[in-house]
Amino acid sequence: MKLRRWITPAITVAVLGGAGAVAFTTRDMWVPYLFPAKKPPAAEEAKHGSADQIKLSPQAQKNLKLDVDVLAPEPYWRTMLIPGVVVDRPGESDRGVSARLAGVVTKIHAKPGDTVAAGEPLVSLQLVSEVVQGAQRDLATAAKDLAIATADRDRVAKQVADRIVAPNTLVEPENKVKRAVVQVQGVRKQLGALGLSKEQIDQAEMGELVTEITIPAPARGDAPPATGGSLADKVPAAVYEVQELKVTLGETVQAGQALVLLANHQRLYVEGKAFKSEASALAKLAEGKVAVKAEFDDETPGEWPEQPPLTVHHLSNVVDPETRTFAFYLPLDNQPRTFERDGKTHFVWRYRPGQRVRLQVPVEKLGDAVLVLPAGAVVREGAEAYAFVQNGDIFVRKAVRVLYQDRTAVVLADDGSLPGGAFVVKNQAAVLNRAIKAQSAGGGADPHAGHNH
Repeated sequence: MKLRRWITPAITVAVLGGAGAVAFTTRDMWVPYLFPAKKPPAAEEAKHGSADQIKLSPQAQKNLKLDVDVLAPEPYWRTMLIPGVVVDRPGESDRGVSARLAGVVTKIHAKPGDTVAAGEPLVSLQLVSEVVQGAQRDLATAAKDLAIATADRDRVAKQVADRIVAPNTLVEPENKVKRAVVQVQGVRKQLGALGLSKEQIDQAEMGELVTEITIPAPARGDAPPATGGSLADKVPAAVYEVQELKVTLGETVQAGQALVLLANHQRLYVEGKAFKSEASALAKLAEGKVAVKAEFDDETPGEWPEQPPLTVHHLSNVVDPETRTFAFYLPLDNQPRTFERDGKTHFVWRYRPGQRVRLQVPVEKLGDAVLVLPAGAVVREGAEAYAFVQNGDIFVRKAVRVLYQDRTAVVLADDGSLPGGAFVVKNQAAVLNRAIKAQSAGGGADPHAGHNH
């Protein structure tokens, strides 16, 4: 009985010891199932972040042509799109030149496409007008009468000085000289109004009749005549282009007949067309000089400097009965380039009358400090909208709040969603978002990456 009492505990201890040894030996197999270890917080954050970020190689970034920049809050106006067209500025852009006297065209100095400065010759005319011939003869006669009257006055003045005649004897000769001077000055002004130059008038005064005159390009009222140097060195405002020639060699023209149509397209207008209901808003824009962005058709990006915003100059007070629209006008300063051909300088203007324009007219101010991005910088998924921030090779998706979006721009609230000073991707948001979704699904690279549909 005493032996059994000691054997039973010994067996129990042996069994428990063997079981413990086996458990210790196989602990790597069963401990993880009974006591799972918690993952460190950093690993959890990494796993969570991988759903909203993607790493792109330098080659991938170049393939996507990513545009990255630091954003700054700025004021923004909601705009409406209004069609427009480039037009001439009346009284400035085009200038007609007409004949002041009847004559026959003997020489054409400037042809369509040529550039001429103010004062340079356009057309020469052989005079056939009796008016100018008679005025020249009258000037020669008046000049002779003035010379005779002056000589008679000088003779009488000498006699008065020698006390041969009384001083009052000089009154009548002096009056004759004054009348002759007035006559000469009157005829000279008449010939100048008929188109003769000062040199030609001096020639007629000496008795040599002028039979041919040359019509020059007129001086512009808003720019001084260009003198000296080549056309390329002159202010474009003082240079004309011959737009149309109205006469031919040997043609007889009458006084007042158009000879040449000149053009200078440095200062133009953009003419917009709006409905009567928009007149009040446009008047406020004109009064406040609010900037209006213009997009011009048929322009290659980067070919010319960026066009500064325009402002409304004035509104038409007439409504077109057919379209029920009225016109409003924005001044446009043109930009020229020059090239040489056959010894002449030619201008190539950036804007041309008839060119179509799209005007982004502000109608509502959305805020004084908002974030403005191109439309391709934000992608939507249901109620969510995302933009992307670059951190080296990592591109992180950020949820943002959209205040307004149109076909060209998207306006975001400056609520801290995009950290200050962050490098924000301004394009390819849809491609980056597809790449993140493909990565999260474990499907590898998105087969559409690089294609923006």
